[in-house]
Amino acid sequence: MALSKITPSTLKGHVTAQPSKSMAHRALISAFLAEGKSVIDNIVLSDDITATIEAVKHLGADITVNESSKFEGRKSITVVSDGMINLKNDVIDCNESGSTARFIIPITRLESKKVTITGRGRLVERPFSVYKELFSKIGIKYTDNNGKMPINLEGVLQPGIFDIPGDISSQFITGLLFTLPLLNKDSKINVVSELQSQPYIMMTLQVLKEYGITINYDPGRMIFEIPGNQRYKAVPYYAVEGDWSQAAFFCVMGALSDSITVKGLDSNSLQGDKAIVDILKNMGADVKIYSDQVTVSKSNLCCTEVDGSQIPDLIPVISVAASLAKGTTIIKNAERLRIKESDRLKATRSVLNALGAKITEKPDGLIIESVPCLKGGKVSGCNDHRIVMAIAAASCVCESTVEISGCEAVNKSYPEFWDDFASVGGRVKIYE
Repeated sequence: MALSKITPSTLKGHVTAQPSKSMAHRALISAFLAEGKSVIDNIVLSDDITATIEAVKHLGADITVNESSKFEGRKSITVVSDGMINLKNDVIDCNESGSTARFIIPITRLESKKVTITGRGRLVERPFSVYKELFSKIGIKYTDNNGKMPINLEGVLQPGIFDIPGDISSQFITGLLFTLPLLNKDSKINVVSELQSQPYIMMTLQVLKEYGITINYDPGRMIFEIPGNQRYKAVPYYAVEGDWSQAAFFCVMGALSDSITVKGLDSNSLQGDKAIVDILKNMGADVKIYSDQVTVSKSNLCCTEVDGSQIPDLIPVISVAASLAKGTTIIKNAERLRIKESDRLKATRSVLNALGAKITEKPDGLIIESVPCLKGGKVSGCNDHRIVMAIAAASCVCESTVEISGCEAVNKSYPEFWDDFASVGGRVKIYE
């Protein structure tokens, strides 16, 4: 376990946005399901993306990681596939990537052979009951270890009508959207409860369209109509857009410290976490957004109310900003944060209060009262990349040193985080 020691400092400068992890997952899987050769550019080999690369290799894709890229410091990936499942390894280790596991599980049911899906860390305990209940109704054999990984699957997915809850994780819907177009008849997905994280579904539909897949979505009735007998088409060149989820940490640093610009973003992106711009504006932040970058400068922030149902990944870093914002900020509809890499409501409240914040935890959210500054101290990163990065953002308004145990958790999504943090003036030392 690594320890980071941060000496509070003024943060100012610019960083280039990380490639969107969510879009990279979707492009890699779509390229595997396409016949031919696809090239995906602007890739960073985070632990989660590496998990998806290994998963599609086990399912039959030929993957080459190239050092050449049109994006400085990034990689490109060549995917060659016949668009079929050609099982090379019947045990797929998803590491700690929930996206990898939930996307891959239904895809493995394009053929009947037994496959075991396993993982590590908190992923082993995260919920997969949606698939378990669904598969049991349609004759697919699904066994697990008392509700935990490993998950053993056997049997072929058949087309039909699928009733799926929308308030656990949109990733289950995405997994089916990848798979159902390849079946020999039409299918339908009915979302039977409120669809949370809807922007991620729209991102899925956008990538599927790029790879030649047609899905009809009626958002009013929350119904997806999926024509069968479709085929994915290889894409000669696909560039992954910048990640608003990761950019949010530096946006908050700019609002609290001096001025930070994040380059390489798409202002027209479908990513839900682009909402960080409007949330910070509502809090009184000085935000300037252009077609491909955003600049946030130090501001006197005020309280706000945030609905976390569509933007769960922003809540830890919004809580940092809210801790210094005049008044009381309410975060609601965020109960799904309890089933992330950590219980993020508990973790956010615990680590920020340890640094001097005043946060009360509710079953589905947080109440955050303003404090003049944070004190600093020693905290755990809770084995959660977004908690670690939120603590780093908080360090710029701390009076004394901040120490984070388990700071290597950032490798899950943003292995370059500490370098980028240092590039804008963060004074950090990492001890193994």
